[in-house]
Amino acid sequence: MRNCIFCKIIAGEIPSVKLYEDDLVYAFMDIAPITFGHTLVIPKEHHTSVATIPEATAGRMFLVGSRLGVAMKRGLAADGFNLHLSDGTVAGQVVMHAHLHVVPRWTDDGFHWNWRQLKYENEAAREELKKKMLEYFRLTKDASEAEEPEA
Repeated sequence: MRNCIFCKIIAGEIPSVKLYEDDLVYAFMDIAPITFGHTLVIPKEHHTSVATIPEATAGRMFLVGSRLGVAMKRGLAADGFNLHLSDGTVAGQVVMHAHLHVVPRWTDDGFHWNWRQLKYENEAAREELKKKMLEYFRLTKDASEAEEPEA
C-alpha cells in the first residue's frame, strides 16, 4: 500500500531499527514504546486485519514474537512479556497494517492493561455466544480466503 507507514518501513523508505527479517515477516523496535524494547512484528505483505493473513505468515509472526519475548527476558532481564494484537480501530489498532506487539515487562514498569472482568449472566448466555462463534470458526481454511464479517 502506497500510504502505509509499515509498508514504507519494509520497503526501506522510512528508517527502522530492525531486529529480524525473513521472507514473511519484519520485526522492528516501536518508535513510541510502552516499555523500552517494545517491538512490532508485521507481515511483509499488506494486511489490514489478522483475518486475511495466510496461516504460515500468522504462525511466523507469533513464533518470531515469542522468540523475541524470550530474548527480551534474557537480554534485558525482563520479568515477562506481552504479545498483543489489535484487530480494528475499535480494538485499538492505529496503523491499518496488521502487527503484533512484543512488549517486555518488568514488575515495576508502571504499565497496566486497563482490562475489566465481566461475568456471564448464566450458562445459557455463555453457550449461545459459543454457538455463534463456532458457526464461523474455520481452523483449516486458509486465512487469506477468510471473509471479514460485516459490521
